[in-house]
Amino acid sequence: MAPTRFPLRLLRPTAFPSLIRRSLALLVALLLLVAPRPALASLTTNSYDGNIYALYAGNGSLVPPRSTLAQARADHRPVVLVFYLDDSADSKQFAPVLSELQRLWGRNVELIPLTTDPLQGLEDQGPDDPVHYWNGTIPQVVVFDGEGKVLLDANGQVNTTTISTVLTEATGLEPAGGERATSTRSFNELNSEVVSGS
Repeated sequence: MAPTRFPLRLLRPTAFPSLIRRSLALLVALLLLVAPRPALASLTTNSYDGNIYALYAGNGSLVPPRSTLAQARADHRPVVLVFYLDDSADSKQFAPVLSELQRLWGRNVELIPLTTDPLQGLEDQGPDDPVHYWNGTIPQVVVFDGEGKVLLDANGQVNTTTISTVLTEATGLEPAGGERATSTRSFNELNSEVVSGS
């Protein structure tokens, strides 16, 4: 039996039924819609990019905090209370400082970063309530000693050294491993630390 021969005209693109052409066009369009796109996160804009500690400090473990202010005060633990917003360029740029504080002090103090959106318009419920200390700015850092006394209340880009000095006063301890001279810079999803001297 001789092999069956197909006419060449069947192999041309114009020979495809219009249903198959439309299906292929739809498939290509769907693939273009779901294809990965580059991240549009930006450290210097007031845009919501997600958890700023995971994105800009490489440390998503800070949120949610391990304990509340009331629990930390009841346990007589020193506290670093930080007020921030995920959609604030100032907060994004401050995020690596809190991550570095966790590295240096995480075993000896409570780090409590709180986004201020849920605090808007709440009534002050007293010294165990974070609203009692928030002055309406971000970032804001409040450091308490083990007795609940406020040792530092500062706004803006407070550096790690300033906060560590206050924490040494609050705890009587040096930072874990002794504080190294560091400069922590954030590169969106990549956090790098430059250590000077040994």
